[in-house]
Amino acid sequence: MSAHDVVITGLGATTPLGGDVASLWEGLLAGRSGVRRIDESMSSFRHADELATKIAAPMAVSPDEVLPRVQARRMDRCQQAALVAARQAWADAAAPEVDPVRLAVVIGTGIGGLNTLLTQDDVIEEKGPSRISPLTVPMLMPNGPAAWVSLEYGARAGVYTPVSACASGAEALALAARLIRSGEADVVIAGGSEAAIAPLTIAGFGQARTLSQRNDDPERASRPFDVGRDGFVLGEGAGAMILERADFAAGRGARPIGRLAGFGITSDAHHITGPDPAGAGQIRAILKAVASAELQSADVDHVNCHATSTVVGDAGEAVAIQRALGDDVVLTAPKSSIGHLVGAAGAVEAIITLLSVVNGVIPPTLNLEHKAPEIELDVVSGEPREQRLGAALCNSFGFGGQNVSLLLTAP
Repeated sequence: MSAHDVVITGLGATTPLGGDVASLWEGLLAGRSGVRRIDESMSSFRHADELATKIAAPMAVSPDEVLPRVQARRMDRCQQAALVAARQAWADAAAPEVDPVRLAVVIGTGIGGLNTLLTQDDVIEEKGPSRISPLTVPMLMPNGPAAWVSLEYGARAGVYTPVSACASGAEALALAARLIRSGEADVVIAGGSEAAIAPLTIAGFGQARTLSQRNDDPERASRPFDVGRDGFVLGEGAGAMILERADFAAGRGARPIGRLAGFGITSDAHHITGPDPAGAGQIRAILKAVASAELQSADVDHVNCHATSTVVGDAGEAVAIQRALGDDVVLTAPKSSIGHLVGAAGAVEAIITLLSVVNGVIPPTLNLEHKAPEIELDVVSGEPREQRLGAALCNSFGFGGQNVSLLLTAP
């Protein structure tokens, strides 16, 4: 391990399966789903009863119940979630003592402070501009989650906010690793956050025909790779990692959980929402991640798939993985349990991928009852699978043709 290797020393998360990493992992292994009907929680919104999709995967523990009341009121829900996850990760890393000018923050989000934007728009329509909150702009700005985390820990080596749709959280981790590899930071708090469950997003995704409409069976709605898949389920949450330069972590006596050994970022330049049907960008991202880790394709045992449960997306990703890595790799798709966390998805699923490597257990893909014939690779379903993993890949792909692959290994 070289001095500039990137090690992971802390993890934090708040998700539809629970308010911390332990509950996320336990829920995945137990085969639980965080998807539920949301009729009651949206009853106050205009046109909510007209939504074709009435299910989502909200956070199991609301972040405003964890943070001090005054602080929570100054933050959008996605900012709250980011701070909750970052605090967990920082504590898990034993609060590194680092020069603030060597500490950076990279927190991605796909949408940002949507709840603030919508509620304040209602205020101006109903009560006029004089009643708008003076905190509206800092609460809705996409860099708000990263900014709040930087304020919490005094980070002065840079505060970055990738806004790359569903690839945002993964891209944040990749950019954090770049900061460490380039020598610009010793420690980076990195991850993704999203809280955008609202009639506007549900209606928008619904009009694009990307959401499941299995309203009467929420827990079985998200079914990646299944022949009956009909779209994803919108989720919310946040995930954070503490990344450190290997020699810095060793110098303070920290025991790494694992390594972010490689990453690949590519773009399709094909379509604003649809992936390149040939999968060229996804393949290049996967191969770049493997090469960045100085490994070979045959070294990758497992892929935590982006697999949102759409007909086109799941099939295309499976083909890209097969072409890049061969036939022996084992897949799983955690969005079947937690829904699609959009800008937080890559960060939360990188945590899941790392835990699979460290524990030698791959969580099952829920609701995979009849694997679609075009999916030729082995997908874990039913029960968790114990398997020793040397290296594992985590894929995240976003609207706009954004592709990110992360390569994680044990320490």
